[in-house]
Amino acid sequence: MARPNRRLTRDTRYGAAALYGKYHDGPDPLAPPADLAEALDAIGQDVMAGTSPERAMREFLRRGGRTQRGLDDLARKVAERRRELTAKNNLDGTLQQVRELLDQALRAERGELARNVDLDDGDRALAEMQLDSLSPSPAAAVQELGDYDWTSREARQKYDEIKDLLGREVLDQRFAGMKQALEGATDEDRAAVSAMMQDLNQLLEDHRAGTETQEQFDEFMAKHGEYFPSGPTNVEELLDDLAARAAAAQRMRNSMTQEQRDELDALAQQAFGSPDLMGQLSQLDGTLRSLRPGEDWGGSERMDGEQGLGLGDGTGVFQDIADLDALADQLAQSGPGSELDDLDLDALTRQLGAEAAVDAKTLQQLEKALRNSGAMRRGADGQLRLTPKAMRQLGKSLLRDVAERMSGRQGARDVRQSGAAGEPSGATRQWAYGDTEPWDVTRSITNALTRTAATGRVGPGVRLTIDDVEVQETEARTQACVALLVDTSFSMAMEDRWVPMKRTALALHTLVSTRFRGDDLQLIAFGREAEVVDIEQLVGLDAMWDKGTNLHHALLLANRHFRKHPTAQPVLLIVTDGEPTSHLEPNGQVWFDYPPDPVTIALTVRELENAGRLGAQTTFFRLGDDPGLARFIDAMAKRVDGSVVAPENDDLGVAVVGSYLGSRHGGPSLFD
Repeated sequence: MARPNRRLTRDTRYGAAALYGKYHDGPDPLAPPADLAEALDAIGQDVMAGTSPERAMREFLRRGGRTQRGLDDLARKVAERRRELTAKNNLDGTLQQVRELLDQALRAERGELARNVDLDDGDRALAEMQLDSLSPSPAAAVQELGDYDWTSREARQKYDEIKDLLGREVLDQRFAGMKQALEGATDEDRAAVSAMMQDLNQLLEDHRAGTETQEQFDEFMAKHGEYFPSGPTNVEELLDDLAARAAAAQRMRNSMTQEQRDELDALAQQAFGSPDLMGQLSQLDGTLRSLRPGEDWGGSERMDGEQGLGLGDGTGVFQDIADLDALADQLAQSGPGSELDDLDLDALTRQLGAEAAVDAKTLQQLEKALRNSGAMRRGADGQLRLTPKAMRQLGKSLLRDVAERMSGRQGARDVRQSGAAGEPSGATRQWAYGDTEPWDVTRSITNALTRTAATGRVGPGVRLTIDDVEVQETEARTQACVALLVDTSFSMAMEDRWVPMKRTALALHTLVSTRFRGDDLQLIAFGREAEVVDIEQLVGLDAMWDKGTNLHHALLLANRHFRKHPTAQPVLLIVTDGEPTSHLEPNGQVWFDYPPDPVTIALTVRELENAGRLGAQTTFFRLGDDPGLARFIDAMAKRVDGSVVAPENDDLGVAVVGSYLGSRHGGPSLFD
């Protein structure tokens, strides 16, 4: 629910008055939802490079997106804020104020002694001697002046301000805001503070003994609630607030020099002119330490800045530093089971402002959306994996990238529109902006019913969304049987061709499964030996470091695929960066040799020619600039009247998809 700020607008146009203010509780509720497409694309890229989905998701949240700041940005701001606090401040502020007040008092007193003609010369000389012999220690000087008979009213006032300042400072260390609240305090105000301290210590002692009741706490807050502006609702919340500040006060003390500690301890005994105050505070500190031992009571900081901090303000700074350290740990997300929901948005707002909290809230929503979108799921081993839904989303993104490259470099039309003209093919696809094909009403309504049933909502009528709509494909085409053979030998990983290979396979798989559903695509990975793989298996495949390029085995599998579809047009696409160095023996064993064995070459050529006799339109995609490989591939392609494309790594997807489309429509490849 939105909390209005102080600047409100009143609207009475509709009778009852309404107040409008700035929305404070996170991202704008009218803002667009989290960009899952960008996140899934980035996560998919990392997964294809060998990163686990869990780590890939955390890496994206750490880096952020094009318009979304990530955890690293927030962590950097936290570190900058912490450096700023320790670099600009020092811990001598209270002692500096005491010295200034003491100097002012002494100057005023000496001036009065010099001007006062009614003063006895002996008394004047005695007073001057007493002032001249004061200890250089501010604490000792203040104590030595305790029985001094001031002649200057101004000097007496400054001296009393020292004791008043010390009382307010030591209280402000434990109760934030007390320094300002007790400025100009009367004896009645000091008595009220003393009564509060007695009641507080009694309440906490009863709590430690287990005899405290909620009624007792409520009575305490009714009587002394003005000293606790955070508004705790029970003793535990009160303890949390008091212990956090007391621990910060102790860390500040630990950070001081021994001389500073000694001076302040001596001065504190004179706070408000009442030694009882320090006794009450000491009792409070002991109780808090015993009830909250988990607080950091032993830390310290080096603070060498120019801005002096008083005891109260310094304690606040050390609380800020504690907040920042906790935020740094939360933003690191390094602990087991860490989640972005662990982020303390209130602390982030206090330390870095509302904008940083909005960024963090958006990241929290993005993490939840990724986990709840069905894009990732946990397998039997407990590890996150990309789901087919995520694969489709990533494939669409890669296909759009291929289409843009093809359009920009070749003058070709968008892949989405390929084959849009002609008679209805019987296949359908999801509607996309710019489609003019007729809707498939049956499929669209079925999608709406399925989606509604999945949500568990029951009601009259069917609500159709744009995501439900499918259009009829209108392509005049023949069915194709496609085999994409991808080299997974160690050189592919070594030469940074592993991810482009996966991107290419996923883009082609998406194109065939969404635009040419009548075609049958088989993915075949070949390293030391070959195997048929599904797209999820290929995308998650780790880099293979076994030596061997068994194109012979891969062609055997491809030809078996072609023979299963005798009426379809065979399309053979081969991605490789090396000559064949292994083959399959009749007994099923793999033979490897380097340089390539003549038998390996002969068997590979024979199986390629078998593909040619089956009518396969063959395209080799040669990666790398090795002249020997180029001669070998050219010779192989010539034997089956195929073609050769030598793309850069980044253009591999464009090359393969373009070749497929050219073969698919019976026309020349876009890269001829």
